[in-house]
Amino acid sequence: MSMKPAKNALDIGVLVKDIQASLAFYEGVLGLKKVQEMPVPFGTMHRLQFGDSFVKLIDPKKVPAAGPLGLDQGLGFRYLTFQVSNIDEVCAACAKAGAKFDIEKTEFMPGVTIAMVRDPDDNVVEFVQRA
Repeated sequence: MSMKPAKNALDIGVLVKDIQASLAFYEGVLGLKKVQEMPVPFGTMHRLQFGDSFVKLIDPKKVPAAGPLGLDQGLGFRYLTFQVSNIDEVCAACAKAGAKFDIEKTEFMPGVTIAMVRDPDDNVVEFVQRA
């Protein structure tokens, strides 16, 4: 048995400490479009669209302690990747907003440029542009 995709995208849910700071980053800096806000059993979900994918920011009823942060500080999902066609603009917007860069814009391999920043909760967010 293998899964059969219903769409060509993945969605991710992220519990956040400060929903306003997270919305300012994902909506205001990165330009994701908020398409829905709805209650869920453990808080309020803010659904933001990027292409066919959704970043679901969760404002929890009770904010849990953060786990280990950073690319190599623990097992599990470590970063979120956005495939973009305007990495220079994205990096400039992140820098202007004061986002901390883990990896400045760099050519990772021929034809592939990446950058990695931290969101307001110190989650790593990667941008990839392919030539």
